[in-house]
Amino acid sequence: MRAVRLEVSIHDTRNTGEIVFIAIVDFSTTRTDRDRALAQLEGERAQVRSMPGNVAFRVYASREDDRTVAVVHEWADQASFAAYLASDAFARSNAVLRPMVTDGPVSRRFRAELAESVA
Repeated sequence: MRAVRLEVSIHDTRNTGEIVFIAIVDFSTTRTDRDRALAQLEGERAQVRSMPGNVAFRVYASREDDRTVAVVHEWADQASFAAYLASDAFARSNAVLRPMVTDGPVSRRFRAELAESVA
């Protein structure tokens, strides 16, 4: 077996004090609807990513079952997230997803301090 050396470079080692807004949304659909739900969210991804203040928009299919979807948003501030909630992209996804949702959605929202960014 070969040894592998993993190097990590730290871009910013000081505490930046920057506050970011993170929203994690979990919901379930039927097995047959999950792919449609994922496709809807992925279809809106480029527009959401282009919105002012958006840092990340990631969509995940649960590895624990074949019904659950998770969306992780990272925004520069809560006002940017609020603008997303009022956007056409959110309205479109909500109109498509709501009828498919069998459990949830549960949205957990955090104000988090960025300690460092490691790549």
